Amino acid sequence: MIREINYWLSEHPAIVGFRWGTDQLFGSTWYFLICSLSIYFLSTMALHHILSLFNRRRPIPLGPFPALHSLLMAMVSAVIFLGILLSTVAEIRDTRWAWRGRTHNSPMQWLLCFPPGTRPSGRVFFWSYAFYLSRFLHLFRAYFAILRRRRAPVARVFSHGAFVAMSFLWLEFSQSFQVLAILSTTLAYAVVFGYRFWAGVGLPVATGSAPVVLGCQFLMLFCNFFCHFGFLFMHFGKGGCSGIGAWIVNSMLNGMFLGAFLHFYGKRDHEYGKYWVLRDRTDEEKKKKKIK
Repeated sequence: MIREINYWLSEHPAIVGFRWGTDQLFGSTWYFLICSLSIYFLSTMALHHILSLFNRRRPIPLGPFPALHSLLMAMVSAVIFLGILLSTVAEIRDTRWAWRGRTHNSPMQWLLCFPPGTRPSGRVFFWSYAFYLSRFLHLFRAYFAILRRRRAPVARVFSHGAFVAMSFLWLEFSQSFQVLAILSTTLAYAVVFGYRFWAGVGLPVATGSAPVVLGCQFLMLFCNFFCHFGFLFMHFGKGGCSGIGAWIVNSMLNGMFLGAFLHFYGKRDHEYGKYWVLRDRTDEEKKKKKIK
């Protein structure tokens, strides 16, 4: 059983012989990326403005679709996590001969810094391609947020679309440290969307999904910053890494993500604080009335 899983997720000829950039590969061109994201941004903004035009403030019932989408995202994320984990182990095993007797090379350094000139082919890039395609599936969360009239829909739309562009750049420029980024992201998504599915179908939960989501997002941010610092150290101290141009764009987008994250949770905590202050005042007034 374990051998079969390992074969289908890391040793299959389609995975070992994968090459990014061929015209026959779905979604591998700049034209496809630009057109698909343009359609996405236009459709989400049109939906948002139509609902605002009709002054629709109440959430639109979506039935079981959000829960089913969460289940699908959890399953896809779990498969990608396991696939890239097994593929990383296989790549380290197959190339360990190149590190023998060389103290400046190690598996962790390879995870943080692909050598300059690395081509996007092989096992880990196959799963990077699968992760890139899964970002399009994740775009449906923006439509759900708009239909449910959630807060900050524009920020959600932008962040989901930017993540698609980032994953494309990882493949196009053989971005270093993408293996660690995909591992942390898919692990967090498997937990978050699994929890959302559990809560979405009405199964009992101890608390809301906010602590789970917040914890996983902090985990992703921590791993992201660790990868960025490690990449910079390796690039400027060890002779260069692959994908420095894409890293600049990724850093700008990650800075925007961090700003949106802090703004959203800071605003929410401020509103929660107001709510508890007003609730305490109301309780005190009720107690005074009872005493009188």
